[in-house]
Amino acid sequence: MATQTEKVSVREEEIPLKTIKAIKFSILSPDIIRSLSVMEITTSETYDEAGRPMVGGLMDRRLGVVEPGARCETCGNPPDKCPGHFGRIELARPVIHVEYAKYVHDLLRTTCRECGRILLTDEEIEKYSKRLERLRARWKLLSDRLIERIRKKAMERTVCPHCGAKQYKVRFERPYTFYEEKENGVLEKLDPMKIRERLEKIPDSDLVLLGWDPKFARPEWAILTVLPVPPPQVRPSIQLETGQRSEDDLTHKLVDIVRVNEKLRTAIESGAPSSVVDQLWDLLQYHVATYFNNELPNLPPVKHRSGRPLKTLAQRLKGKEGRFRGSLSGKRVDFSSRTVISPDPNLSINEVGVPIDIAKTLTVPMMVTEWNLELVRQLVLNGPEVWPGANYVIYPDGRRVDLRYFRDRRELANKLAPGFVVERHLMNGDIVLFNRQPSLHRMSMMGHIVRVLPGRTFRLHLAVCPPYNADFDGDEMNLHVPQNEEARAEARTLMIVQNHIITPRYGGPIIGARQDYITGGYLLTRKDNLINKELLTYLLAAANYDGEIDEPAIMHPKELWTGKQVISMLLPKDLNWVQPTAIKESCKEPYNCYTDEYIIIVNGYMATGVLDKKSIGAEQVDSLWHVVVKRYGNDYARRWVDSILRALLRFLDLRGFSMGIDSLEMPRESYMELEKLYEESERKVLDYIQKYKEGRLEAEPGLTIDETLENDITIELSRVREAAARVAERYINKDGEAYIMAKTGARGSIVNITQMVAMLGQQTIRGERFKRGFAGRTTAHFEPGDLGPIAKGFVRNNFKTGLTPLEFFFHAAGGRDGLVDTAVRTAQSGYMQRRLINALQDIYVTYDGTVRNASGSIIQTKYAEDSIDVSKSDHGRLNLDEIFRRAGLSR
Repeated sequence: MATQTEKVSVREEEIPLKTIKAIKFSILSPDIIRSLSVMEITTSETYDEAGRPMVGGLMDRRLGVVEPGARCETCGNPPDKCPGHFGRIELARPVIHVEYAKYVHDLLRTTCRECGRILLTDEEIEKYSKRLERLRARWKLLSDRLIERIRKKAMERTVCPHCGAKQYKVRFERPYTFYEEKENGVLEKLDPMKIRERLEKIPDSDLVLLGWDPKFARPEWAILTVLPVPPPQVRPSIQLETGQRSEDDLTHKLVDIVRVNEKLRTAIESGAPSSVVDQLWDLLQYHVATYFNNELPNLPPVKHRSGRPLKTLAQRLKGKEGRFRGSLSGKRVDFSSRTVISPDPNLSINEVGVPIDIAKTLTVPMMVTEWNLELVRQLVLNGPEVWPGANYVIYPDGRRVDLRYFRDRRELANKLAPGFVVERHLMNGDIVLFNRQPSLHRMSMMGHIVRVLPGRTFRLHLAVCPPYNADFDGDEMNLHVPQNEEARAEARTLMIVQNHIITPRYGGPIIGARQDYITGGYLLTRKDNLINKELLTYLLAAANYDGEIDEPAIMHPKELWTGKQVISMLLPKDLNWVQPTAIKESCKEPYNCYTDEYIIIVNGYMATGVLDKKSIGAEQVDSLWHVVVKRYGNDYARRWVDSILRALLRFLDLRGFSMGIDSLEMPRESYMELEKLYEESERKVLDYIQKYKEGRLEAEPGLTIDETLENDITIELSRVREAAARVAERYINKDGEAYIMAKTGARGSIVNITQMVAMLGQQTIRGERFKRGFAGRTTAHFEPGDLGPIAKGFVRNNFKTGLTPLEFFFHAAGGRDGLVDTAVRTAQSGYMQRRLINALQDIYVTYDGTVRNASGSIIQTKYAEDSIDVSKSDHGRLNLDEIFRRAGLSR
């Protein structure tokens, strides 16, 4: 045995490795089709009465076999080893290959109908040949442009420069009908036989000028005289529960072709009238054309009895479900799961909560070793029913045992030894890949650590929502389990969530606090917030804090701590940081500010400021959270954000936070002020309209009078809404929940508050005031020609006081426009991204630092021209001050 193995290994070493240098596409000639074929299809019957494949039929055993136990009559191999063999159908009359019809039309227009020569003079042929030869060697794009010019020039000739024959216009009716327009305007149909005769006359040298390579593609080969028949492996039949066979769509189509071909041959041989022959010929052409493509223009698709169109060759290849995109670029995979996601703030950002049912179905192959022998024995004893257990055991010889149907598990567990593989359940601590579609960037698929939990949903930490663009209104996500050590090591090293806190898009943290965390951070760190020892220990316990507790800020009459002290205990002790907060309004200088408008951290102690979106929020650059990630690394950052966010949410849970209508209360004088604002603005708009009607309005540069009027009105109405926003901000309750959320950046904005309490403002469709509706007016409620604010969609009321029916109508129309715009934009950007990815998919950074494509050509001598990885930089730049600070140097 050893000697035989040695021989095999030596022989394998001697096999030369081949590298594909180029791929050449060509048209199969009739001779090649016949040489590839092992038999001719002579009957349209597929099976005889006994259910055996018919000899000479489309399922003949010489073409290959797909049934277990059968052997191919050509190569003698069983189904798993037989590659399948082509057959052929000898066509009674030639037919046009529908996918080449356009190229055939070009050739018929550019070559002589009598002698077949290109319609250029000998001097032009010589001149173009030399130029084409030069261009072909160096510039492919320019050579293609020259060929297009040659074609256009040849099409302009009405008389052949070689034989003097008059040329007629050739008309092409999609998908495969050609006519010649004679002098008197009569159309004469060109049948495939005549077209083939014409194409045969074209010399090889002339074809080169027209962009054809005659060695690999003669044009007459596009007129089929023999049709290749793919083997049954390409079109397998299936056995239904009833015992009947169901044939593949391609076999159905080939049966039609063989049947019509037989009828046509019989009609020709029996001397049937030409009308009958032509009718059958057209039918054969139709069946061959729809065999290649069943979605041709001006042609009804072939359908099943159920009404479903047949999927023929083109449909198998193209589109989302086709062979390339559906089976090669992307496909359905095993060891994956999909369910709805829900939030779980108690997880780490690195973790994902997996339902126990999914954990018991998805498996991880575990090699049995002497170190894990006891564990795997217990897993096998637990079986598929008890978690953690195992579903399958694989013997060293490859035999696979399903534990659902194995009776004596104890005996099997005792048999286990190194060399066995146990496919165990997903367990806590396993690494998995988590993905939300559409996958638009790198962070749409990240590595998470499994936490098996009860329930039916995947659970996700809220701070990890931004990279996935996930929310919890019914979103579903996919989970994939890596199946070998290398894949698991790569996922844990490269894909784990903590390594993707900083995004390569702008070099800032994409993972971070949002919504309730930001509200909690603001309320905890406000100046007026003091907490007792019980609450302090509760918050520190939530944060898993194990250090010393600071001295209380107030000792008498009882011990009280500030919220800033809680944050200080969780901060690194060597951190010094200053930054403005989201509530910054009047302070210009941080060290002379007494209103918490600046965060000042000295040696890990938070002296002033509040936590809000600007300091701990996701997608904020140069923030406190950003500096923690940059200075202390991903692992520390993950632990810090886990602990601090748990503490903030625990505080908000205990304090309570809910927005009511009372947080939108405004005094009566604010509404009087808003009414004055609107009346003043309306008067200005009516002045503009009056000037326009009297012809006193001057057109602005580059605009018409009408455009100038619309521009002036739009500016004025925008100004009044901005003024309304300032009034709302002045009068609104600053301690109201709505204002806190808007100002800290937790949710919403001052514009939302303005629309709730002051006015909605101008509603727009495609960025303009309302124009369409009735003749001369938007609705029947207005006079024709009314250009005033209300008639054109200005909403002066707010949501709290309520909209008038007309205002409601305009608001609904504006909202619908926004929804349509969003849907259209999503589709357009998705298609654009797909095109960009396809264009750039083979570009990569090599180990020498250059960026190259698949052929090894240099695209960039340095990645991004500066070799900076944005996700490891300070938003795309090297921060020298930070580098010197770390090194303990001054600049």
